[in-house]
Amino acid sequence: MIFRFALLACIGLIISCQPPRTEGRSAAADITAIKAVLEKQVNAWNEGNIDAFMEGYWKSDSLLFIGSKITYGWDSTLVRYKKSYPDKATMGQLRFDIMRVDFISTDHYLVTGRYTLLRANDQPTGIFTLWVKRVNGAWVVVYDHTS
Repeated sequence: MIFRFALLACIGLIISCQPPRTEGRSAAADITAIKAVLEKQVNAWNEGNIDAFMEGYWKSDSLLFIGSKITYGWDSTLVRYKKSYPDKATMGQLRFDIMRVDFISTDHYLVTGRYTLLRANDQPTGIFTLWVKRVNGAWVVVYDHTS
């Protein structure tokens, strides 16, 4: 009897440690899709296209971007990016190094990574944390804390 209970407990533990499944998708498929969104952002940035880069963000007044200051909303974040990076030389070449992607719930993940901008005279780098959410079937960044 004790053996049977221990076996059932072990099976339960093994099942609970499996990657979460979400509506017929695996966590691995979600992570791949999220990384694809971030890769599109990097490609858009490296083409000097801030408008296309912003497609990875939630187009909502509830978007929150935290950098050197707090910016609320998609429109304000776009203005901030265009003011801070007025030309391709200032933008440089962006690289993301994703450190981890953590499951929060069915439609929510937390992404932690490092960004690096390769420019002629410097290479600024820092850490970012993104809350990524599935909105209308698409993964978008709803919260960005970059330092």
